[in-house]
Amino acid sequence: MGGRHSLELALPGASIGAVAGAMAGGLTLLAGQPTGMAALSALALAVPLGLFGGLYGVLLGHGVFRPGTFGPVGLYWIAAFPVSRLTQETLAPTGVGMADGVPLFLAYQAMVSLGFAIGFVWLHERLMPHWLMRRATGNPVAQALLEQYVRYARLVRTRKGARK
Repeated sequence: MGGRHSLELALPGASIGAVAGAMAGGLTLLAGQPTGMAALSALALAVPLGLFGGLYGVLLGHGVFRPGTFGPVGLYWIAAFPVSRLTQETLAPTGVGMADGVPLFLAYQAMVSLGFAIGFVWLHERLMPHWLMRRATGNPVAQALLEQYVRYARLVRTRKGARK
């Protein structure tokens, strides 16, 4: 898979991660932090979440993850989200985050990560197929992944029809 093809698969996840990180980091402004510290906090979370979100799209294209599954993605974010938060807390320390030590901080972030993973997967599953439809003609990997999404959608529709 070429670099451009990987970048195209990474873009939706990277965008979701970066926006989520910027929004969450921006909440520090509402918590009373100075504007500069809030901007640094937003950037320090947006960058790693964007990188991990983009990596998710690339791994999805390589078949490591499958559309419509949550378990493996949840495990991915159990590792990726705490690392992202640790990066944020290291670059823009609030003095509160790691007051009880790094192991407890990481354990708490791992628990919180499942909520983030649910939101990430939900949004990614809604954006990625539309993006793949636009990129499929020039990107064979996007075409193959789009076909996986179509097969999954047909399976879901068939199962829904069988229940009725």
